[in-house]
Amino acid sequence: MKFTLDWLKEHLDTDASSDEIGKTLTMIGLELEGMEDQGKALSAFVTAHIVSAEQHPNADKLRVCKVDAGTGELIDVVCGAPNARTGLKSVFAFPGTYIPGKDMTIGKGNIRGQVSNGMLCSNAELELSNDHDGIIELPEDAPIGMKYTDYAGINGVVFDISITPNRGDATGVYGIARDLAAFGLGTLKQTDMSPVPSIGKSPIAPLPQQFGADEPKTIRKFGGRYIKGVKNGPSPAWLQQRLRAVGLRPINAIVDITNWVSLGWGRPLHAYDADRIQGQPVLRNARPGETLDALDNKIYPLDETMTVIADDLGPLCLGGIMGGIRSGSTDETVNVFMECASWDPELVARTGRKTGIVSDARYRLERNVDPALTEPGLELATRLVMELCGGEPMEPAISGEDVFPDTTVEFPLAEVRRLTGLSVEPMIINAILTRLGFEISGKGDVLSVKVPSWRPDVTQKADLVEEVMRMVGVDNVPVEPLPRLNHVAPRMLTSIQNRRRIARRALAARGLDEAVTWSFISHDEAARFGGGSEGLQLANAIASDMTDMRPSLLPGLLAAARRNANRGLADLAIFEVGQVFLSDAPEGQHTYASGIRTGTARLEGSGRHWSGKPEPVGVFDAKADLGAVLDALGYDIDKVQLFAEPAPWSHPGRGGRVAQGPKTLGWFGELHPAWAAELDIDGPVAAFELDLDALPEPRKKATRTKPALDLSALMPLTRDFAFVVDKAVTAAAILKAARGADKALIKDVTVFDVFEGSHVGEGKKSVAIEVTIQPSDKTLTEEEIDRISAGIIAAVTKTSGGVLRA
Repeated sequence: MKFTLDWLKEHLDTDASSDEIGKTLTMIGLELEGMEDQGKALSAFVTAHIVSAEQHPNADKLRVCKVDAGTGELIDVVCGAPNARTGLKSVFAFPGTYIPGKDMTIGKGNIRGQVSNGMLCSNAELELSNDHDGIIELPEDAPIGMKYTDYAGINGVVFDISITPNRGDATGVYGIARDLAAFGLGTLKQTDMSPVPSIGKSPIAPLPQQFGADEPKTIRKFGGRYIKGVKNGPSPAWLQQRLRAVGLRPINAIVDITNWVSLGWGRPLHAYDADRIQGQPVLRNARPGETLDALDNKIYPLDETMTVIADDLGPLCLGGIMGGIRSGSTDETVNVFMECASWDPELVARTGRKTGIVSDARYRLERNVDPALTEPGLELATRLVMELCGGEPMEPAISGEDVFPDTTVEFPLAEVRRLTGLSVEPMIINAILTRLGFEISGKGDVLSVKVPSWRPDVTQKADLVEEVMRMVGVDNVPVEPLPRLNHVAPRMLTSIQNRRRIARRALAARGLDEAVTWSFISHDEAARFGGGSEGLQLANAIASDMTDMRPSLLPGLLAAARRNANRGLADLAIFEVGQVFLSDAPEGQHTYASGIRTGTARLEGSGRHWSGKPEPVGVFDAKADLGAVLDALGYDIDKVQLFAEPAPWSHPGRGGRVAQGPKTLGWFGELHPAWAAELDIDGPVAAFELDLDALPEPRKKATRTKPALDLSALMPLTRDFAFVVDKAVTAAAILKAARGADKALIKDVTVFDVFEGSHVGEGKKSVAIEVTIQPSDKTLTEEEIDRISAGIIAAVTKTSGGVLRA
């Protein structure tokens, strides 16, 4: 919201400088977004007269204008504004002038073959408002060549503040002045809003409210005042200057009065030309098919949820939003019906969103306007109309009842210290709340505080603490460190939160980039990856390809891989740690860690290299990624069960399942070629999924201390063994058997060769393993080594049925 320093001083008696006021506004919660001395920023713009405006010979929407800017000669200007016409007086910028609304400096130019030496400006280009539909139109008596800031009276300081949705009382200059006065920056001036004597009965009766029992009712209280015999026309210079300074275009005296009251007191009004109202106006909801030809020259369709003021011909005004052209006030208006009404803020906001209208009235009314100002605001507007336009006021036409916040809060003064750390004397707290309009009763440590009508957002003691804090100053809130505890702080992260963190770090360390994909996928993809049940389908999907909750993270990762491949990045390694949905029950929501590698994106690197042909990703890359996550989480992949059971999405024979007892922990493998083709993905894809929720909780040790580091001073030794076994025998079974031959001395067993050929037998294979033996307290003798070797051979033979290869 914008307001000038001069306007503020009409409501606040203060000697504070503009800088001091700006700093205070932010301190009390009315954040200052900008403060501008318009006299300096717009000093280069002058008033000018368009002597002639001819059609551009080479462009239908351009005009070639001859402009008199007071220099003694006519200036050629090409203008595209629809209202550029002969005889109009407007605002002109010479070449070299900075245009703030366009962030550019205008220069001399040639537009479609015609010379242009300057620019005729709109309000938006001068950042006075958002009006960019045409250039500024000045009255016929406007002087030529005068600085526009001097003519419009916008050479003072303009404040622009941000208002939060709960502060409807701050949408008027008076409310801002009240806050500054409560802070101690001056004294609040009162405004005469006493009733204006009436001379007779109103020709327009109180408006009846025609609403059904179940219909939404936006209107609360309607106040109208019939003023006959007014003399409308341009408003006085002081009023026009005040409106221009904050970006509003003066229209006529009646309309300018409504805008002045709206900006000054946050009390929107609307003025009807009473002679254009057909019959008795009523308050009702719009009917199917009705429209409103609004004051912004647009036609809006209405529906049954929108309250309108209507006469015999249809809607005159969309309640709380905008009036219509048919009954709008013009220079020819003689009899005025002035409206000041109170509306339901939630329904006003709903109507505004439906229509898309963003008006000054909606901005204020959806933030809760002071209901106590309905009739006083009408009286103030009546007094101003009589002062500026004359006329005779009739009796007010009032209908409906307003809704006042009847809130009283029991306020313990100690809450200020408890919630903010501020030490404020009770007398100061009492004075602050009183200056803000709160009524205080009671004595001692607990006060009874009655909330004023303009602050319906204050409902509890914490809100009162906030009021005291912002008046004392947020900058004065002490900054104190949290107290140091004498014991070790308890663990803050849950097990699953900790697993998510560790899984992300482990996968990122292996060169995978983290992705975040949608939790919604198409029904076909959900069914393909084990989901698609009715309970996991969205009732109101945001798109046709986002209808189901995902049962797996792989569809999103594969879609990301496809998008990257289409843009030339075929070698991709990405992962995601997120939620999947196996059922619509709470326990059906699991956290998965999943990753994919495509093309040649292996751990060692991707892409072509002179040293050798790049190897494509495969099943063991996926297994290694899954194993790295398990290892980071504290689980030895050698101690879990591996089964040659590919996932439904995996290539047969190139995938596996990781389990612990009956519980499946995850899957790894290469994406099935048929699926890859259907998903439009070229090349191999290695993927894995790990259910972090399925991992068992780690056992709590009896002691918090780590065991002593046990290092042997003796050198380890290795022995190689090659076994001929059936093809169906897994290497994991051989490794487990060899490792169990002597758990005290055998520290590691690895496979270093697998061979199949005719000389090992049909249906057979040779598996060669390396066994690392680590002596602990003495050097092993040959007999002891032979005994360990014999134990390994016996264990593997018994488990696999194989024989030692000669």
